[in-house]
Amino acid sequence: MLLAGLAGYVDAVGFLSSGGYFVSFMSGNSTRLGVGLGEGTRAVGLALLLILSFLSGTVGGALLRRCVRPAAKEPAVLVAVAAVLMLAAATFALADRFVAMMLIASAMGAMNLAFEVDGDVRVGITYMTGTLVKLGIRVAEALTGGPRWNWFPYLLLWGGLVAGGALGALVWVTVDGIALWMAAAYAALVAGGVSVSRLRN
Repeated sequence: MLLAGLAGYVDAVGFLSSGGYFVSFMSGNSTRLGVGLGEGTRAVGLALLLILSFLSGTVGGALLRRCVRPAAKEPAVLVAVAAVLMLAAATFALADRFVAMMLIASAMGAMNLAFEVDGDVRVGITYMTGTLVKLGIRVAEALTGGPRWNWFPYLLLWGGLVAGGALGALVWVTVDGIALWMAAAYAALVAGGVSVSRLRN
């Protein structure tokens, strides 16, 4: 839920600073890509670059997981995410929003790999369509005699993304570029917490 909040936060910042593009929600960018192709607009270029940046982050996160010992997989990915977000914040401060958005998209692609198991992602952190489908299925199960509360974690995950988005928008309109430094600091704190937890276990 904490990572979903981070995804919502940076997606809101990216959306507001790029004029309506996403840095963690690639379904939206894929739709924008399709519309741009159909209309023949310049929207194609930015949407495609964001998608490719996200994909490169996913590939990088997967490769990183294969290079470290099992207990270090999640911490390594999250530390890399925090480092890339710091680089994005520094790039943004140098007035290059375009490159900063690509870096953020790459970090979000990698972040989904924090919960990879046997080549599959257990929890989609930066996209909520699947989460909402699972929420609906668990609600239906509860209404027909199944487990009463299995839907609640999915509601929390979705709520984390929405709350992060609201906070990201609020911080962006208040302090502008500092919002990315705050995201990087938050990612570093989460990475540190996960690392300590792994060491204790």
